[in-house]
Amino acid sequence: MFNFFQPNRNGHLRRVMALLEEAHLARIEHQAAAEHHGALARMYSERAKRLERELYGSSQLPVGDASGKAQDEKAVLYALDASRRLEAQAKA
Repeated sequence: MFNFFQPNRNGHLRRVMALLEEAHLARIEHQAAAEHHGALARMYSERAKRLERELYGSSQLPVGDASGKAQDEKAVLYALDASRRLEAQAKA
């Protein structure tokens, strides 16, 4: 008669299962978003390289060396260095 005062284990299990499913869906959504952002990062990296080739010519882009830096890092450093050179030329 007074069963509603007793803890309902099935209700707790259903709630835990719902939370577990919600966590799995959130993980899948975040993985999809991470893949999307990774693809955007690669796209913009390629775009930056292409624009630098058009602006400075392909012979001026740095070539890999034994320093261990990634090509993307070198491209960013090259772009920063090139902008400094342009500023120095404008002042002279």
